[in-house]
Amino acid sequence: MRSRATRHVFGPVPSRRLGRSLGVDLVPFKTCSYDCIYCQLGRTTRKTVARKEWVPVGAVLDEIRSKLDSRPDYITFSGSGEPTLHSGLAEIIAGIGAICDIPVAVLTNGSLLWDSGVRAAMGAADVVMPSLDAGDALVFHAVNRPHRSITFEKMLSGLKAFREEFDGQYWLEVMILAGHTAPRAHVEMIAEHVRRIRPDRVHLNTVVRPPSQDYAAPVPLGRLKELGDLFEPRATVIAGFRGRHAPDAGMAQDQRDIMELLSRRPCSKGDLASCLHVRPSELAKHLKAMEAAGRIARQSHRGSTFYSAKGIVR
Repeated sequence: MRSRATRHVFGPVPSRRLGRSLGVDLVPFKTCSYDCIYCQLGRTTRKTVARKEWVPVGAVLDEIRSKLDSRPDYITFSGSGEPTLHSGLAEIIAGIGAICDIPVAVLTNGSLLWDSGVRAAMGAADVVMPSLDAGDALVFHAVNRPHRSITFEKMLSGLKAFREEFDGQYWLEVMILAGHTAPRAHVEMIAEHVRRIRPDRVHLNTVVRPPSQDYAAPVPLGRLKELGDLFEPRATVIAGFRGRHAPDAGMAQDQRDIMELLSRRPCSKGDLASCLHVRPSELAKHLKAMEAAGRIARQSHRGSTFYSAKGIVR
């Protein structure tokens, strides 16, 4: 059976850390407190720290309820911008707990954790995954390009304060970029901050999909593994997608579902096939037709091909 179209919930999508992740998008496209040079969605069009009900809480919960039969491994707040900018985050997390027992994860850039209200809003989540992409203020501003009200020291204090209050799993992500954060001396600076934050896990990441800025360059896998030894706890390089549920080739799929996913993030054919449970031959026919109709475009990035809805192609 085809699931009905949704505006604020998408997927499940393949996640390198969370298996099949049902995404919840709480803000309009590219509403964020950062404008990171590595962002796969392009430049931030609304840079803000204003917390408000960007989308209706009731509508979000109704859409989540309609997608529960997709059997996600996690319900994950992510998508088009920074989810902690939504003032109803705590209410939505509580609402999820009332309708299902699927664990909740929050992917956040961590920029607003200095705010006690933001920390409290995520208190009932099962996993919170903030980012720390720099070891000093200079690189922080070069890589994350934050809202003018966010200083490096303010952001860092929030990451530490949240650790003191949060009882769930705290997984810290560090983005390693060649020419920016990859030098060993700088990674050692980041690692020292991480020791003081004391997360449960540290994940090293690098550019995989086409970034906002071409000069945001990836680091080879071998180098990432070497740098992982500098962290305490030892950092894990984020691996490829592995879901807990076997694909069901009989699940109905159509172009509307493909567009729903591609409008949120660029995907390879492998991403789409894993996420949407569709045969490669059927997927190839859909993509060919959608590209010919001008609805999607393909983009090559370091030897791999990604598809995007036309609205987010860079």
